[in-house]
Amino acid sequence: MTTEAQTPLLERIPYQAILLGACAAIAAALLLGVDNATREPIAQRKMEDLQQSLAQVVPDDLHDNNMVAKPLLLTGADGKEVKVYQGTKAGNVTALVWETVGFGYADEIRTIIALDPQGKILGTRVLSHKETPGLGDKIEAAKDDWITKFTGLSLGNPPEDQWKVKKDGGQFDQFSGATITPRAVVKSLHEALQFFEAHKVEMLEVKP
Repeated sequence: MTTEAQTPLLERIPYQAILLGACAAIAAALLLGVDNATREPIAQRKMEDLQQSLAQVVPDDLHDNNMVAKPLLLTGADGKEVKVYQGTKAGNVTALVWETVGFGYADEIRTIIALDPQGKILGTRVLSHKETPGLGDKIEAAKDDWITKFTGLSLGNPPEDQWKVKKDGGQFDQFSGATITPRAVVKSLHEALQFFEAHKVEMLEVKP
């Protein structure tokens, strides 16, 4: 049996439910508006960052196209999509650029690698990492010239068994107190060269 004291409370429940629903709808609309407002600037910033990275590894005089306009989509050994950016000049492929990932001491190390049509490294740069400051961060071009020493190398130069740090019997220097970081970069670049060898027919085909 409903008492007189309970009646006003019961009458208020539908109103409160409607009010709560309205507040939730307003909050969702505001969040959607913020997302829509920030999505385009974020995408634009990512595109600018990508273009700056490409400019560091592919000289402007090596291509006459917009390299980011139509990336070639391939599948990596791990089954993930790989975006390959083709540099072309006079209708011929002159440079190929894509991102490769290694796993360092702290987390992923993302690098960008550029190759010429023969599979020779034009340049490579680290895009992001979380390695130890003062030790592993020497993979950055701004901190050390280590990363620039890969320019001009290829899958067969040095020989396959030399694509390791010196501690592992290879050619490449490691850092004092930080072997894991350069080991990860060397491994990821070697894998990138193997990826080119496996997909060079598709990579060297100029897309309309």
